[in-house]
Amino acid sequence: MNEQETSEAAHTQPRHYIGGQFSDTGTSFDVIHPADGSVVGCAPEADAATVDAAVQAARAALLGPWGQSSVEERCALLRAIADGIEARFDEFVAAEVADTGKPESLARSVDIPRSIETFRAYADLAWARSERAFTTPTPDGAGALNYTVHRPRGVVAIVAPWNLPLLLLSLKVAPALVTGNAIVAKPSELTPTSATMLAEVIHDCGLVEGAFNVVHGFGGGSAGAHLTSHPDIDAVAFTGDSGTGRAIMGAAAEQLTPVSFELGGKNPALVFADADFDAAVEGTVRSAFTNAGQICLCTERVYVERPIFDDFVAALADRAKNLSVGRPYDADTWMGPLASADHRSKVLGYYRLAEQEGAKIHAGGGVPVFGDERDSGFFVDPTVITGLSRDARTVREEIFGPICHVAPFDDEATAVELANESAFGLAASLWTSSLSRAHRVAPRLQNGIVWVNCWNLRDHRTPFGGLKASGIGREGGEYSLDFFSEPVNVCVKL
Repeated sequence: MNEQETSEAAHTQPRHYIGGQFSDTGTSFDVIHPADGSVVGCAPEADAATVDAAVQAARAALLGPWGQSSVEERCALLRAIADGIEARFDEFVAAEVADTGKPESLARSVDIPRSIETFRAYADLAWARSERAFTTPTPDGAGALNYTVHRPRGVVAIVAPWNLPLLLLSLKVAPALVTGNAIVAKPSELTPTSATMLAEVIHDCGLVEGAFNVVHGFGGGSAGAHLTSHPDIDAVAFTGDSGTGRAIMGAAAEQLTPVSFELGGKNPALVFADADFDAAVEGTVRSAFTNAGQICLCTERVYVERPIFDDFVAALADRAKNLSVGRPYDADTWMGPLASADHRSKVLGYYRLAEQEGAKIHAGGGVPVFGDERDSGFFVDPTVITGLSRDARTVREEIFGPICHVAPFDDEATAVELANESAFGLAASLWTSSLSRAHRVAPRLQNGIVWVNCWNLRDHRTPFGGLKASGIGREGGEYSLDFFSEPVNVCVKL
């Protein structure tokens, strides 16, 4: 790391936050900077007793003043949290860059602004939330009034991933807090710093002790498993890979604990011959290679109508070859490294598998060589391939890296069939100048989100989530508020 990165990232070291107190109890583990493999910090691993202390602190907060808090107070809290993150904007950017290795420009334009926006958006949504009321006839003619109120789920476990650490944590913390729950959050062991910083901001806002807690550690056999299987957890919200989701669901099933899962994707893009060619190419560059392909919404399967197929592949490969891959703080860096050595090994394994399955590599397929400290980081090339069969593992399995397979189609029905031929169903992109085709095709795609002539445009009020192996439930707007609260009907005889 250069001096700028080291000094800015050194402000906060990951710590547990339990019952309003910070601690580093437990065996420590290193936090690695993916751009050069250097150690940027260390975090404590929570054992079962530490996790239990966090859960009990959360339960005590619910039984105390936090359980009596009003919507007005909770909305004001969320706005204060947003202000607190904004006041430490550069520190949060530096923490995300140090932990993830992503370009500073990406953290500055996406991760931190959208996290701030999330807290403000849910304050607005909760304040405007309306309850339903009905008048009901009764035999005596006096009638009755039925109305609905919402109570919090209780103590909720939030398990966040490493690709967008603060943003994806915020997307769960904000609605959970504003609906009155007490939280125990576990960030990824790869990216623990911003969760501790969020705890610092919340602490400074004066939140009731125990209403928000953070524990650090790993998944199976560690803090994650201790938390999601804890008998005093009332709901689990998780973003991550489908395999981990299955394990969490198994643990939750023992107690019938409600779950909200945003899981993996093998997302398709459909490019029709009448699309704006340049816009479709640039949109696919973004959807395939942003954050080194490490976003659940990224495109790994691209289907292009045959008349423009060759030109599209050539243009996409040319853009991939010319993307600037490098240091997070270099002004021209467009793509950074993968998150860890293990993840790079996985992605490179798929690069080799693609070759074995007969893929033609048009761009990338390996590891860039820099001749400096970056060679100790976890970089891979942005990669464009063609020529694989529909049942090839590279086409069917989620890779979560900067690689996409491009295949031709001849008609609309085949395009839809190819797009839906997946165990996943998170997001799809559709590129066409035909409004009627867009409205005809989009509802036929088996995905929770379909973008037309764009990618990753989000509105906090809309549902976010996937079908099939891509998740259970929806996040966003009323959907998140509904998950983190229980409706209670009150019937009053008049």
